[in-house]
Amino acid sequence: MKMYTEVLGNMLTNPIWSGKLKDATIEYLELDQWTAQKSRFIVKSNKGTEYGVALKRHSQVENGDILEYDITKNKAVVIRIELKPVLIINLEKIAGQKPEEIIRRSIELGHAIGNQHWPAIVKGTKVYVPLTVDKKVMLSVMDTHHFEDITYEFQPGQEIIPFLAPHEIRKLFGGASQDIPHVHETGHSGEIHHHEYNPVNGTIHHHYN
Repeated sequence: MKMYTEVLGNMLTNPIWSGKLKDATIEYLELDQWTAQKSRFIVKSNKGTEYGVALKRHSQVENGDILEYDITKNKAVVIRIELKPVLIINLEKIAGQKPEEIIRRSIELGHAIGNQHWPAIVKGTKVYVPLTVDKKVMLSVMDTHHFEDITYEFQPGQEIIPFLAPHEIRKLFGGASQDIPHVHETGHSGEIHHHEYNPVNGTIHHHYN
């Protein structure tokens, strides 16, 4: 199994690499949101080949990162991450109201979100809630409460990234995914760590081989 320890560049943000890979044959390592937060993992490509990635500690791959480029064969191995949408709740319209009104509505919103056990991040007058169930279900929950002067909509996860800190990205896109039964990560001694994510209570069980 081939192991990658560094990123060569990014085909989405670097015009030079974009040009190089314009007509190249690309093999994608398709990652879920949870695995993308790790610096060490094993994953299969879209062609069924298994690869290992072991970057420096506290580093992580980004969508479009290039792990290998063979100029003679015009082939490349590239990371592809599909981020789920995020529910953006906008409180801008109530921000200028009386303090007691702001408190009341904020508590009502917090109660509605907390009652669903949805994680959330507050930045300025916006609340970011990761997709935890079907979009229609989340919107239905919000609609049921008839929040006055509070608007909300889903936005693509990739568009939210620039506004978030690393720990916020992990909270929105790491622990929120419900379709991640197992993640394989290599430890420092080379053993494989199996992380089993429980979407009900947000816990992760670790197994070692």
